[in-house]
Amino acid sequence: MGLIQAVKGAVGGVLADQWKDFYTVPNGLPSTAALFAAVPRGTNAGRGSNTSGSSNIISNGSKIVVPEGYGLLLMQDGAITAFVAEAGGYEWRSDDLNSQSIFAGDGIVTPLIKQSWERFKFGGQPGAQQAAFFVSLKELPDNRFGTQSEIYWDDAFLNTQVGAVTRGSYTLKIEDPILFVKNFVPAAYLQPGKVFDFTDMDNAAANQLFNEVVSSLAPAFSLYSNDPAKGNRITKLQQDSLGFAQSLSAAVEQGYQWKSDRGLAIVKTAIVSIEYDANTRELLKTVQRADALAGTRGNSNLQASVAQGIQSAGENGGAAGLMGIGMASGMMGVGNLQQPATPAAAPVDDTVAKLKKAKEMLDLGLITQADYDAAKAKALGL
Repeated sequence: MGLIQAVKGAVGGVLADQWKDFYTVPNGLPSTAALFAAVPRGTNAGRGSNTSGSSNIISNGSKIVVPEGYGLLLMQDGAITAFVAEAGGYEWRSDDLNSQSIFAGDGIVTPLIKQSWERFKFGGQPGAQQAAFFVSLKELPDNRFGTQSEIYWDDAFLNTQVGAVTRGSYTLKIEDPILFVKNFVPAAYLQPGKVFDFTDMDNAAANQLFNEVVSSLAPAFSLYSNDPAKGNRITKLQQDSLGFAQSLSAAVEQGYQWKSDRGLAIVKTAIVSIEYDANTRELLKTVQRADALAGTRGNSNLQASVAQGIQSAGENGGAAGLMGIGMASGMMGVGNLQQPATPAAAPVDDTVAKLKKAKEMLDLGLITQADYDAAKAKALGL
């Protein structure tokens, strides 16, 4: 009882010519559509007892075409009775012992889906009529996120807390359609003509996902910037769509169990902008200066800085300014250049001490005024 596989793999116009009446995905779907009812196609669509053109009720002998990138779910009274993840043509038979309820489809069905099937599979014998739905197995893009105020996280490279306002988008993938339908999709979307779209602003379930992503951004940034494999650089975030997607997916899984409870995963991200707060910007400037002064490149930058300082001193301070810069250059050994050796000037404190001692000797009568004057002239270089 269930589905019989008539054609395996890709299907096209030849099958449509053979099957005058069949069910498949509706036309004009947005790229972000995740779940929708099957629609009839062919010469008899909309005739007979089913007058609704969007009716998704199939019965014995109904033909169903599953396109690439989609899975087929059959339901009865809210319970999933069959699941197909392999493209091809199928025929529904409620009384055929050779038919199956699930097709692995060359490894498309993951162990997680098989576990879900064993957990939720239909317990009785399916009736003669079934409701058919398609679920997207493709990547679902253009799911937006953004923060209105700064979020803060601990950063290993800067060794402090940093903050930023950010916005971007992420790509979703339904990795377990059974969990997705059973645990997350509202019943209102399990109706003919309804489309569950993650980007639909009127979709309350999708809005809940948006809020959960925003609240997971700070933990995701922390996971990324504290991962040694990423080099601990928050500036790499906008360049590493897959790496940050893994951090964001791990954060939402930890906080909201997207994959284990809902069968959802974030597979890619695109960060449009990150506007760091004032303190973080100053820290980043300091890091950039430190990077610029490291290694051989730093030596070149230092020489350029001193050259600029010499030019400025010459323009603003005249000879005195140049003399000061020259003294500083000699102390730093700029650019490993050999500087002419100059006699070190006598420390001021030493000169004062000598004069003080000579004055004490004069007061005690140990030396004459002439002796004191001579010592003073020598100490001062007169």
